[in-house]
Amino acid sequence: MAYSKILRRLREEKTNYKKRGTMLIGKRDFITVNITNENTQVQILKPGMVGDKVIASAHSRSLLAKGWKGSRKSIPAAYLTGYLAGKKALGQGAKDAILYTGTRRYTQRVAAALKGVVDAGIEVPADEETFPATERINGEHLTVKNDVSKVKSSIDSEAK
Repeated sequence: MAYSKILRRLREEKTNYKKRGTMLIGKRDFITVNITNENTQVQILKPGMVGDKVIASAHSRSLLAKGWKGSRKSIPAAYLTGYLAGKKALGQGAKDAILYTGTRRYTQRVAAALKGVVDAGIEVPADEETFPATERINGEHLTVKNDVSKVKSSIDSEAK
């Protein structure tokens, strides 16, 4: 019996090559959302044969400079991080993109980040029913209240 080598990223369950292959065939920009134990990161990338090129990236730590005083991995923080990444991508000339989750699950925080990108002006094929409710995006369910509209307006003023 012959030994068949398994790709390292497949073995470590980091890359779903079937999903990545179908995504690359579309030749469209794609959005990745990475939520860690403390932060949220949203990137908008352009696929390429040599490697993917980052068009715009936003990290939830940048919300602290805009007056954010709460968890950086919550639903409102994910929404604002996606909104910031979407505004940066619009400045770089991106118009539409698709969501690429890879091996990760589609959670409410990923949906909130995607809604932020959509609200920034990037066209993404997504169903409005999958997005969190407006009350949750505004953070009304949290004990530490933040003014999402104030942070959003500071992102808008910075993007212009």
